[in-house]
Amino acid sequence: MRLPWSEILTKIRRSVVYRILRPRAPSHPVAFTGPVVVVGSAPVSTVPVGFSNQFHVITVNGSQSILDRWGIDVPDATFMQFNQVEGQTTNAIHVRKVLNGRRTGLLYVVRWPKSFDALQQGIAAFNYAYDDVKMVNRLKRMAMYEAVMGGLNVEIDDDMKFSNGITAVFYAIISGAKAVIISGINPDSSGHVYNDANLKRLHAGTDKQILQALIDRGYPIYTADLEVATASGVPLWTEEALMRFGAASPRERSGP
Repeated sequence: MRLPWSEILTKIRRSVVYRILRPRAPSHPVAFTGPVVVVGSAPVSTVPVGFSNQFHVITVNGSQSILDRWGIDVPDATFMQFNQVEGQTTNAIHVRKVLNGRRTGLLYVVRWPKSFDALQQGIAAFNYAYDDVKMVNRLKRMAMYEAVMGGLNVEIDDDMKFSNGITAVFYAIISGAKAVIISGINPDSSGHVYNDANLKRLHAGTDKQILQALIDRGYPIYTADLEVATASGVPLWTEEALMRFGAASPRERSGP
């Protein structure tokens, strides 16, 4: 199906701007030394086999709310959609509620449309703390996609857009993760762990395609959730995988 002229022009413009500016894909300040768990907010999430302080943790939006039972106070990084900061949707309001009074290491806010000062004020309004905060615009997301997938994704329509969970997976790979384990990321589910609104999950089809492409290319992608492994074909994180990819020595996790 041929794209409308307006979308063709947008695609050309974004591609040209990207090639001129050549943005660098965000990566963690210190390379990850062990497996990385990307925790999403699907209603069901599972603590990975062998989970310990040798693992790094990245949360997405309000998924940090489940980490109390994992024994984690502060994730290494958090990816947050811009609308969660000030938006008035059911999901945004609940995200701010569950993050109130919590802290993360490095906070990435995706596609924030206002100033950096406005971002800091918006986050402070719901009492969420961080060691550092950075903005991830569309061009940097494009850079992350290209760094891992080898092509350009200008996100013209919903069929090309991917979730913040996949953004976090790209970030983990770029930052040297020995293995990436997704938990609470289920493209086939609806709803979120922090509310009962049962909202539809966006970009599910694209997420599934990207996860399968990563596996086909040999990236060590796993899921801690049996239901996801059964339905999607993403390999289940097991004792065998732990023995293969476990960190060599314990590390200290940053605290508040």
